[in-house]
Amino acid sequence: MRKTTALRRLVSRPALDFLLEAHNGLSAKIVEEAGFPGIWASGLTMSATFAVRDNNELSWTQVVEQAGFMADAVRIPVLLDGDTGYGNFNNVRRLVRKLEQVGVAGVTLEDKLFPKTNSFLRDRQPLADLDEFCGKLKAAKDSQQDPDFVVVARVEALIAGWGLDEALRRAEAYHLAGADAILIHSRRPSASEVFRFLERWGGRAPVVLVPTRYWRTPTEDFRARGVSVVIWANHLLRSAISAMQATAARIAADESLAQVEPNVAPLHEVFRLQGDDELQEAERRYLPARAPLGAIVLAAGAGGGFGGLTDDVPKAMLKVRGRPILARLLDDLAHFGCSEAAVVRGYRAEAIDLPNARYVDNPDFADTGEAWSLALAAGDLRPGTLVAFGDIVLKRAIVQALLEEAGDGLTLAVDSALAALDLPDRVRSDRPDTGRFSFDPAFLQAIGEAVRPEASHGVWIGLLHAGRDGAGWLREALDALRAEGTLRAARLSDVLTRVLAAGRPVRVVYHRGGWVNVNQLADLLDASGI
Repeated sequence: MRKTTALRRLVSRPALDFLLEAHNGLSAKIVEEAGFPGIWASGLTMSATFAVRDNNELSWTQVVEQAGFMADAVRIPVLLDGDTGYGNFNNVRRLVRKLEQVGVAGVTLEDKLFPKTNSFLRDRQPLADLDEFCGKLKAAKDSQQDPDFVVVARVEALIAGWGLDEALRRAEAYHLAGADAILIHSRRPSASEVFRFLERWGGRAPVVLVPTRYWRTPTEDFRARGVSVVIWANHLLRSAISAMQATAARIAADESLAQVEPNVAPLHEVFRLQGDDELQEAERRYLPARAPLGAIVLAAGAGGGFGGLTDDVPKAMLKVRGRPILARLLDDLAHFGCSEAAVVRGYRAEAIDLPNARYVDNPDFADTGEAWSLALAAGDLRPGTLVAFGDIVLKRAIVQALLEEAGDGLTLAVDSALAALDLPDRVRSDRPDTGRFSFDPAFLQAIGEAVRPEASHGVWIGLLHAGRDGAGWLREALDALRAEGTLRAARLSDVLTRVLAAGRPVRVVYHRGGWVNVNQLADLLDASGI
């Protein structure tokens, strides 16, 4: 069923139905999921989200765009609060055509002057000339291409202080001009004058009510009098304002999220409402198939300086916030599509038993270095493999940045905040990190002890990506070191130095902080802040 048809049936059938206000695509989805059959796209609340007044300060094109986002987000119909039509009959004709183009199912036009003033702000407002407004309604109906597009005439005579007789006179004229329904509005806290209108109206056309002020009136009273539609006109925005004010005040007072985070929607709910699952499915359907992401994690070392914590477990299994370092790292890699990692174990190998991992053991861990462990897992060095030390705790943004910049060769994650410090795996590239975005990539020139601290551009954190060619380069370098008899004691920086010596380009992706290499107890404490 077309949305216009759904709205027309909703307005014209004898049963009472309800529309709830929405002001953007997100709130529209919330309305739909709550079970409402339609949406009231409120001019007041849309204006409020832009922090402008409900006096046509929001342009008609902005209103149409916002209403279009709502219509795109849901399967139920959207009825737009079209104010006065944003001008004369010609503006109304264009408005209706544009609303149909963006999927809005109907529009309400009110008989006040342009620019409008919100109905609750002034006592006695001037009303539009009756014949001119009838011309707007006729223009709207003549302009619609879809025969089921709904035009509702909003009568402001009661709320503007012009009385019941004027309200009835105008409602009848608008009905004869082609309006599909009459919206009768009132600012009184009682529904008495609206009920008097309904009694004298006698059901000549469907009637829509907006009980913002007379909200205490039982819904059964509306149903008993044959009302077609009740609009709850601004309550999602008002509830959002209250919630945001309370949250902002709490964060400002506490300088912390501790009291707020348990009481707000989790991030995965935001992603769900945004339709992330549908995008993932579409990516699988339309994007070319890519080789799955693989990983080799080097976790053979014992680790000292932990005050006896590593007597029974390797340092990769020490806990940060209640979870082993290695488990956290595997979860981070799985987030980016690595379903299984090859983990090289050594010291206390039996203590490493985690899901999403298979194991390669290095029984000579006490007498060998990182390169030897990597060589044992060389069969897993396939295109699209991450190689990581097993004792690093990092923010996922670092992995994300590395993968975004990775190509067919080798790509290293380098912390430029540690430049000039006397740390292992110092890096010099063809340019330092300027802190500014650049389309020009940086390439490695030297790594390891050969780089003087004062000439360093940062420190490699123990995370790299090997692309289609880069995986082969690493295997070649490992074979060369084995042939020389130097593989057992070699570090990964030695492997990368051999890659550079072969003339292979190695890309550097800079970042600043957001990781800890856990080598001593103080590092373990620092990692809890990542």
